[in-house]
Formats: sequence, C-alpha cells, structure tokens
Amino acid sequence: MEQNIISLWESLSVDILHFVLGIAASAAIIIIGFVLSRGIQKLIKRTVSASLHVDRTVISLLRAIVRYGIFIICVIMILNVFGVNTTSLLALLGAAGLAIGLALKDTLGNIASGIIIIILGNYRIGEFVEFGSFSGTVREINLFTTILETSDGIHVSAPNSSIWGSPLKNYTRNQKRRMELSISIAYSDSVDLAFNVMQDIIASEPRFLKDPAPQVVLQAIEGNSVKISIRAWASTGDYWNTYWDMTRTIKEKAEAAGLKIPLPQREVHIVQGP
Repeated sequence: MEQNIISLWESLSVDILHFVLGIAASAAIIIIGFVLSRGIQKLIKRTVSASLHVDRTVISLLRAIVRYGIFIICVIMILNVFGVNTTSLLALLGAAGLAIGLALKDTLGNIASGIIIIILGNYRIGEFVEFGSFSGTVREINLFTTILETSDGIHVSAPNSSIWGSPLKNYTRNQKRRMELSISIAYSDSVDLAFNVMQDIIASEPRFLKDPAPQVVLQAIEGNSVKISIRAWASTGDYWNTYWDMTRTIKEKAEAAGLKIPLPQREVHIVQGP
C-alpha cells in the first residue's frame, strides 16, 4: 500500500507542483492587476481633473476603460499560466464579437457617439443646447442617450447617434451673448428722436456689456414702418431677464417720447366696372 502511494506521488508530483505554482502565479497576477488598476485610476482622477479640467463623465469613462482592460489582460495571463490556448479563444471571441456587433450596430453606434461626445465635451451637464427640433438643459450624459429637460419641463431622451449626426447649438458655453431689441416707428416720426431714446435706454441699463459696445441701427425700412434696433451684449446668465425687461422698457420709453408704433396697413383700390 505504501509502495503504491509513493509511486502515485512520484507520477503526479510534477503535475501537482505545476498546479500549485499556477495557483501562486494566478494569485500574484490578480494582486498585481488589482494594485495596478487602482493606482492608474487614482492617477487619472488626480492628474486629468487637476491639469486638464476634464468633465467628470470623461474621467469615469477613462477609469472604466482602465479597470476592464486590466481585468481582461489578467484573465488572459492566467489562462496562459494553466496552458490554455488563448489564441483560439481570442479568435472565437473576435468572431462572436463581430456577429454581435453586426446585430447591435445601432446600439454600438450610440455607444461610439456617446464616447466621442463625452471626450470632446461639445456639451456638458447643466448646459442649454439645441439640435434638430429639440432644445433643453442637459441633465445626464451616458453611453447610450442624452437626457434633456425642456424649458416647459418635458423629459427628452435622445440617442447619442442622433445628436452626434446633427448640428448642435450650445447656448450656455460662451460667457456672453448678443441680443437684438427692435421697435418699428411710423414714417412721420423722427429717426433722430428714436435714436436718442434708444441711446438713453442703453445708458441706463447696467447689464449691457461695455465691450463690445452696444449699437443703435436703422435695421430696415418696411412697408409701413421704420425698424430701429439695439444690438447689445450681455452675460449669458443675464441674457433672458435683460431681454424681457428691455422689451417692455423700449415700448414704454418710445410711447413716452411721442413715437408711434404703426399697425399693419394695406391700401385697397376699388375699380368700378362699366
């Protein structure tokens, strides 16, 4: 009996030793991969956010890519330690990935568009954007969709591919915006008087920026009126409140100065028959 055990040990000792060494090597690979993953993720969070001022969504994406990339590398290394032919496995996974990619091309297109949008940072959470027939404040950006909230409180979920494939206006990104405030006066009114009224309005409004300087222009001569406009810049945060307040102020000041706001008119000629 003892001789049988000894002979069995002699025949299996090499395999057992290889298995134990494989377990030890696998444990070392897992520990090194875990430490390396944590270290690189912390480095990305610290250096990228501090020096490049990248959006937090981009940082989360980069950390996820590092985490799963190192995990896949560790799995392949462990399989190699135990003698698994990873070349055939990778070829099989590649073929399966190709088939899945063809079946989910629209979904993968949204993911690719989401990654590009997040990295380029064309818009960020909290900004007001417009694309196609939709506009609203960005509430969430993920790999599949962008969530907007419209001005009247409607929830809009837009696929990232539809946004990436369309021209996009970002109303919040720049620090200042130009507004155009217009009023139409009668032909009989004095243009110089209208200009003076507009200049007084500009001088009394502190929210207008000094650079670029506001302008008063005769914008158009229309069918029954003359159109006078103020072109002035304001900070993006003050834009709409300033626009609404000035629209009311212009009407009140123009009427107080005796300027007439003409109603649409049409001449009708009646030709009598014989």
